[in-house]
Amino acid sequence: MSKPNIQISRIVGFIALAIGLVGCSGLMPLNQSLASKSLPQVAAAVADQTQVAASLHKLFESSWEDGNLRYPELATRRGDDRNGDRFNNRSPTQEAANWARVRQELAQAREIDRSALNSKDKVSLDMFIEMRETNLSFEPMVGYRRMTLSARATGNLQTSFAELLKASPTRTVAQAEQILARMAAYPTRVSQELVNLREGQALGWVPPRSVINRVLAMLDSQLAAVGDKSPFYEPFTRLGSGIPAIEQAVLRDKALRAIAQHVLPAQRQLREFVAGPYAADAPESGNLGRYPGGAAAYAASVLARTTTDLTPAQIHTIGLREVARLRADIEQVMREMDWKGDFASFAQHMSTDPKYLHANGEALLAAYRDIGKRIDAELPKLFAELPRATYGVRAMPDMLGPDAAENYNRPLPDGKGPGWFNANALGYKTRPKWSQESLTAHEAVPGHHLQMARAIELGDLPRFRRSAGNVAYIEGWATYAETLGFQLGLYKDAASRFGHYQAQIWRAARLVVDTGLHDQGWSRQRAVDYMVEVTGKDRAFMESEVDRYLSDPGQALGYMIGQLKIIELRERARLALGARFDIRRFHMAVLDQGAVPLTVLERQIDDWISVESVARR
Repeated sequence: MSKPNIQISRIVGFIALAIGLVGCSGLMPLNQSLASKSLPQVAAAVADQTQVAASLHKLFESSWEDGNLRYPELATRRGDDRNGDRFNNRSPTQEAANWARVRQELAQAREIDRSALNSKDKVSLDMFIEMRETNLSFEPMVGYRRMTLSARATGNLQTSFAELLKASPTRTVAQAEQILARMAAYPTRVSQELVNLREGQALGWVPPRSVINRVLAMLDSQLAAVGDKSPFYEPFTRLGSGIPAIEQAVLRDKALRAIAQHVLPAQRQLREFVAGPYAADAPESGNLGRYPGGAAAYAASVLARTTTDLTPAQIHTIGLREVARLRADIEQVMREMDWKGDFASFAQHMSTDPKYLHANGEALLAAYRDIGKRIDAELPKLFAELPRATYGVRAMPDMLGPDAAENYNRPLPDGKGPGWFNANALGYKTRPKWSQESLTAHEAVPGHHLQMARAIELGDLPRFRRSAGNVAYIEGWATYAETLGFQLGLYKDAASRFGHYQAQIWRAARLVVDTGLHDQGWSRQRAVDYMVEVTGKDRAFMESEVDRYLSDPGQALGYMIGQLKIIELRERARLALGARFDIRRFHMAVLDQGAVPLTVLERQIDDWISVESVARR
């Protein structure tokens, strides 16, 4: 699922993953050796620790500010509109400078005396270094980084501008004028990307035909929506109430002209290239094994997305195991419902029986909102603290089509905007009522919204940790959150339990299919057939999902791998603490680290168990 704007795409370059950061300060607790020192010596040691911590946070501050300057789109999504009239420079010269900046930050971070830091700063430093090392591993993989067209619903070249505009503030005239300036700059942005796409094409890196077809469909949808129906006009439908009506009218007129003169011609230029010479080189198969250097790219992506040392073969085996476990749960539900046929007929019945379907998209959205309200009231049972930021449910843009997967947008860091569960209202015919509880738990609460809104409020952590996009942690938490539905009053009837198990087996099947495609040479057709057979989901939706896995190798692995690690740590804590185990405190221990790598999360929870075992005796 997720999420775009939760995951940083190749559109702003892999370097953007390494952008930081400002954060907490603090002294390392005085160790035993200082007890024997004189007061001047102790004072000198404390001063040294203070200086090291200050240097660390100066680096975080500098990196964060530099990132906002180099990547204005990212800054906008962070709530910083100082450069809301510009795009990041995608020229070869600037790209080289960006990589040099990452190397410079890595060198500076490695010079920090880690032993002089407190435990929290040590984790922050380790993460800062790891993020840069991971990103630099992709620097030589030019062709892989040049495939910025994607079948994903978010985070790709062809839809990124519309997404950015939806995230852009329009409270003031100045902010609206910034958007108009960005529209005027958009043709240059597209021209730069066309150069990069051609470079990737020359290196043998073009997405498969199925992905190209989805890209063209998204572009056609944008080009067909003209005037005030255009997705690019969206910011001007919510101009600030403080802007006089006459000025609002002027701004809206300017927007219509800018869209017609700048944005749509650039999209047509992009479409012409994609439909012509680019599509001509599109392979039938999109597995990474067929691309030059593709095996190395997949290995790097698996490492980055799972933050574990698991191999693709090991992940494939885990997926098969989890599919078998969850199929047994589904068969139990089938027995409860007294179904006499096989799984395929059961899934077909559940997906087509009118009593399980909404009449329209608005009814679908209303049901999601009702489920969210019911969950909200139950959250204190499982969480010691809840975030202050609110969330809403809204329809995804129609340009993404009825098969696009739901996703979530986090709240603005400044608290001036809510989180958003973006639901596919256009696809209401393939979103049965029984599937909605598990999806709400994943995308809203206690999933993405609870985790990301809480992270934003962790003021003692550096900003990069509060806004990190670690897939295995973020998607792992959201997939784990689905399982908490049983304790939150969900899944009370057999149909909704089927919905939950189907959602879970879908995530398990991803482990099999992603590794099958990119490591074992599966065809797209084999992957689609397997997903349909295992999950019972709509074939068109599964085709969309497989194209998503082809577009973003390794991303789909984070969901189940992350969930399994959180469950493993929970059971470890329960066993170690016995009657002293408190699920509410455990969940805060997981959430209050920010989106850390799974290796870091494991160390943090082990430390928490040690503290709890002493403190709660």
